[in-house]
Amino acid sequence: MLLPKRVKYRRVMRGRMKGKATRGNVVSNGEYGLQALEPSWITSRQIEAARIAMTRYTKRGGQVWIKIFPDKPITQKPAETRMGSGKGSPEYWAAVVKPGRVMFEIGGVSEEVAREALRLAMHKLPVKCKFVKREEKDGE
Repeated sequence: MLLPKRVKYRRVMRGRMKGKATRGNVVSNGEYGLQALEPSWITSRQIEAARIAMTRYTKRGGQVWIKIFPDKPITQKPAETRMGSGKGSPEYWAAVVKPGRVMFEIGGVSEEVAREALRLAMHKLPVKCKFVKREEKDGE
């Protein structure tokens, strides 16, 4: 599973997920991508489950790019603990995903295979997603 090697602060604030993604909102590496339509935290386990689903379906053909990284530590307090006594300890890592963010990209396979592989990955994620294609530029 993905997690940072080291971080500056062990615990971070929850923050807000307002607005649309301004970066990472186009397919850049592969030919097809999976774009988020709503904001959410995506855990490292969910990213790994989606990656496994895609690579299994493509039978390790083509190439898969993961465009999000879980760099936010999510803390939890133990069950049946009274209020107060500080912030909980970090339990897992999550990536903050805003609407429009391309989370996964796939290349080197046909559109039908890519569409089905990304559909299987969609079911592993807690957000509504859509299948997107790379937009050809005039210079290419």
